[in-house]
Amino acid sequence: MADTSHDITILNTLIKTVNDSIQGYQESAKDIGNQRLASLFQDRAMERQKVATMLQAEVGRLGGDPSDGGSILGSAHQVFLNMKSAIAGKDDDAILAEVQRGEEYLRDKFDTALAETNLGAPTREVVNQAAQSVRQGADSVRGFNTAHSGTAM
Repeated sequence: MADTSHDITILNTLIKTVNDSIQGYQESAKDIGNQRLASLFQDRAMERQKVATMLQAEVGRLGGDPSDGGSILGSAHQVFLNMKSAIAGKDDDAILAEVQRGEEYLRDKFDTALAETNLGAPTREVVNQAAQSVRQGADSVRGFNTAHSGTAM
């Protein structure tokens, strides 16, 4: 059997980052006043859960122990987001900007994983599918601003 430890490490790193994204979307949905954005954030959190489940299934298929938590960096970012939200009075624009920043970070993590030359073909396919979902999610919040809350997305 081939050594799958590299693929498992990459996947578990992505799982942790996706879990951070889920938590970030859930918290942002609670804090934001714009109901359209709150709904969008809840939808993104559910979609990200599907991505995490897909990545966890691949880790299991490879014989590894899938991560189910977030990253230390994600926890630190969440504390920062909570502090910024409290200071800014839960300002919708500030929350949206943080969500957009998190989306860019997540997209970059997937791009880095896909640039790995030693990733096995089946794992690469799963990561590519997950990356497509992440990109669609990032596109759904990119460019949206609270001033356009009354317009169709």
